[in-house]
Amino acid sequence: MPIPLVKHIYDEGLPSWFPDPYLLLKAGSALGAVAMTKRYTSGAINTSERKMHGRVVLITGGTSGIGAEAAYELALRGAQIVLLTRLPPSDPWLIEYIDDLREKTNNELIYAEQVDLSDLHNIRQFATKWIDNAPPRRLDMIILCANIMTPPGGKRLETEGGVESMWQVNFLANFHLLGILSPAIRAQPFDRDVRIIIPTCSSYIASPPLSQPLSKKDWTPRKAYARSKLAMMVFGQAFQKHLDAYKRPDGLPSTPRVIFVDPGFTRTPGMRLAWLSLKSPAMGAQSLLFAALEGSLVRGSGGKFIKECHEVDFARKDVTDEEIAKQLWEASDKLIENTEKELGLVRALKKKAEEENAKAAKEAQKVEEIDALVQAIKKGKEKEKIKGKAKDQEKDSRKTKSRKKGNAHDKAAT
Repeated sequence: MPIPLVKHIYDEGLPSWFPDPYLLLKAGSALGAVAMTKRYTSGAINTSERKMHGRVVLITGGTSGIGAEAAYELALRGAQIVLLTRLPPSDPWLIEYIDDLREKTNNELIYAEQVDLSDLHNIRQFATKWIDNAPPRRLDMIILCANIMTPPGGKRLETEGGVESMWQVNFLANFHLLGILSPAIRAQPFDRDVRIIIPTCSSYIASPPLSQPLSKKDWTPRKAYARSKLAMMVFGQAFQKHLDAYKRPDGLPSTPRVIFVDPGFTRTPGMRLAWLSLKSPAMGAQSLLFAALEGSLVRGSGGKFIKECHEVDFARKDVTDEEIAKQLWEASDKLIENTEKELGLVRALKKKAEEENAKAAKEAQKVEEIDALVQAIKKGKEKEKIKGKAKDQEKDSRKTKSRKKGNAHDKAAT
């Protein structure tokens, strides 16, 4: 069949219904260029693998975007996933999401814990509950994907404690969480491959220096976001040194490792444009999966930076500056202490007001019960009085009738 067709085209030329070859060439070239561009912008694909069965993984931001893809891929490999979410585990949407994830991955070891990153007290409640266990609970990996960004031109927002929202969620919450979980991380066995994975992005390069506070006057969404990312990277390096400095009771070296990951420019759930130039969440998660699965990362020191499934250098020297890290750590500790004291006082006053309101309501209820009892007694006495009067009237009526009958009998006798 193909040979006669080729011969016909050679002898007679292309059929009249056949499209113009020049147009086909242009369309094919355009489609090829789009395909090549999309493949280039999608980035590298992770090829690393390792057994994840039985490993416990905490993930923030694991219900959308890159975090959801990472949770799916790790659950597919058998890991026990604990999603740290703003919603309570009883939320209908979250229940349905977890059930769906369990069904897709054929993995029942997927759970949720409520951890609101905008609430320092809520973070402390979860973290202290996690470490308050003997023997220490198994913990193999922490992936900090939760992240917020105020849109360009948006207003500066603050949490209930008065902390700028991006600084709180993107940095301070993670600082607080890892600080409390530190004993649980260090208590893991020497031969356990423990990783703390911190996703970041290239915006940290344009951040103002951390040594200079960002005033409300100079605040912009771009500066605040970049500053929170830089702070997280500086803290991550300091946290790695904090883990390395720990002296284990068995005398063996500390093995947990902090790994930074730049997933590249990735579409978030709120973005529908720029399909060609931005990665899908699945492709954005590839470097994160590399950081979680690559076996060679356990060799050498921690604090490595992964981009496009390769180790790269940091673009700023202050990421590894110990003096800046010390100042950031001390300032963050102080901010958390002051904020928690203020919020603790607010909670105490609120609780006291609630107790007083409950006491007042209870007393009011008692008063109502006493009033109701008094009214019931009064009504009972009134009823007795009415009954007594009725009886007296009945007696009088009987006496009157008796008298009348006696008078009538006397007249008849006469």
